[in-house]
Amino acid sequence: MLLAVALPIYYLVRGVTVTQVDEAIARGADIINMEKSLGIFWEVELQSWILSYQWLVKLLNWFYLFGHLPVIGTLAVWLYFWHRPQYLLMRNAFLLSGAIALIFYVNFPTAPPRLLPEGLGFGFVDTVVQQYQQSRPLTPSWFVNEYAAMPSMHIGWNLLVGISIWLASRNIFVRAFAVLMPLAMLIDIILTANHYILDAAAGLGVMLIGLGIALAARWLVMRAFSAESKAERKKGWASWLCWLCGVAPSEQQPERLTRPA
Repeated sequence: MLLAVALPIYYLVRGVTVTQVDEAIARGADIINMEKSLGIFWEVELQSWILSYQWLVKLLNWFYLFGHLPVIGTLAVWLYFWHRPQYLLMRNAFLLSGAIALIFYVNFPTAPPRLLPEGLGFGFVDTVVQQYQQSRPLTPSWFVNEYAAMPSMHIGWNLLVGISIWLASRNIFVRAFAVLMPLAMLIDIILTANHYILDAAAGLGVMLIGLGIALAARWLVMRAFSAESKAERKKGWASWLCWLCGVAPSEQQPERLTRPA
């Protein structure tokens, strides 16, 4: 239900940004100038290290395309069925951070490094287009927002999933995956020239804000219900509020957890 509401909004935003190409390119150049002033404009040099290794470039391209939403979707299903509290928290943080990111995409469209004109002299290589002849194979062009570099939700959402997986499992291998997945995506978005370093920092910040709001809403609802009777918690409006704020059914009625087997 929530995604059915959110996706049409994304399409609308994409339609707005495609008319602001010059502004997006200028903002991308501004980000590079800011990184230069901070001494962190390393993207071109880092990318140059891997361009002669075609197997590595192809691997990075593949991971950029299929290591984001497909992985997030698969892990969301796993969390939904076996770790519902973590799923609900991830869902709300995902949608809240996405809403914040959309504000940036509408008001501050930004061209990624790969789309900066060669005339600007930065020297980025669009590795994905070089390999596939299109920026998003298997994805309809009307779904792709090319000028949504800032903030990078590739980093924000992959890190959010990593946090959710870490909370859901104590298995050392699962937790290692939770740490390595967002780190691999951070390296990937830089080496494929899809994002700037500052994009990644902004994506992290936006995700943390969304996660903070989701945690605060969940805490407030759980605190409110802890002071109410069992009958009050069973009311229809209360169940909907719990669902919306990410409180799992088992957490709505904690007395069930204390009954002897």
